[in-house]
Amino acid sequence: MYKTRINKIYGYKTQAYKTALSLAIAGAATLATPYVFANNDLSNVCPNPIRMADTGIEGMGPLAEAFGPFAEAFETTTGLELEMFSLSNRTAAGTALQYDDVDLVFAGPSEFVLFDRESDIEILFAIERPHYGSSFFVPADSEFQTLADLEGQRVALKDVGSTSGHIFPSQMLVDAGLDIQRDLEIVMAGDARIAALVNGDVDAMGGGNRDIDEIKAMDPDGEYRVLATSDVLPGDPVVMRGSLEDACKTALRETLRANADTLWNALVATDRNEDKFLNRDSSLGFDRTNEDYDVVRRAYEAAGIPL
Repeated sequence: MYKTRINKIYGYKTQAYKTALSLAIAGAATLATPYVFANNDLSNVCPNPIRMADTGIEGMGPLAEAFGPFAEAFETTTGLELEMFSLSNRTAAGTALQYDDVDLVFAGPSEFVLFDRESDIEILFAIERPHYGSSFFVPADSEFQTLADLEGQRVALKDVGSTSGHIFPSQMLVDAGLDIQRDLEIVMAGDARIAALVNGDVDAMGGGNRDIDEIKAMDPDGEYRVLATSDVLPGDPVVMRGSLEDACKTALRETLRANADTLWNALVATDRNEDKFLNRDSSLGFDRTNEDYDVVRRAYEAAGIPL
């Protein structure tokens, strides 16, 4: 019987809604999750259910669609029911960690360094994406050859606080010797950044490496080139509250590492996660440390954005 529950912290849903949602998740898990053998029963050392939140999905329906198969595989592997919570933003997630309202949070690099300032946390695993980084794009016939050449120009970035679409592009500009407040006209264009470049509203666009696919999709007859690319960024971590018992943290790491392939296949079994993660040899990584995210802290400092 599939027992994973989806809740909304500080919210309320009718019993009918919860029943329908549970049936939807169970159906998704049955269709998408490969058969796995129970590995360990960690309920003697860990909370059961164990509570997990995600900072990138708002609403219980989308949360169920994204993580239903993973929750099923997690329970089968660990013997722990995964009780998932929908949180509206990273501030709410940080507060939930700080007050032990959740045990695990699926976060991004920016959220991790924020949480680390406010809460006692540790990394359980990270989604390692070899393609995860930032790039600047210009039309193929652009006169600009380096980032330094963009001085005095109009440049589109993504959303304020986006790791690959704002924070790291800002650092790249600073590293190129530019003052992002004085030397450039920065446009925080969000989802309109692709159209801004294609329509010629900006001279260059900074964003994630995969934005080139969206550029080509919007303008299949156009030609564009990469002006600069960052190093690979540290992956999206799943963090544990530090107040979990050490025996639980150790057991979770060992059990999930031993079943990494099964859990990975379940994670990317949904359309949302397959599109986000399954690209160029992505995988679960269990060797990330707090220090690996110092590069994110330095990028925030370079961008002049307080954590």
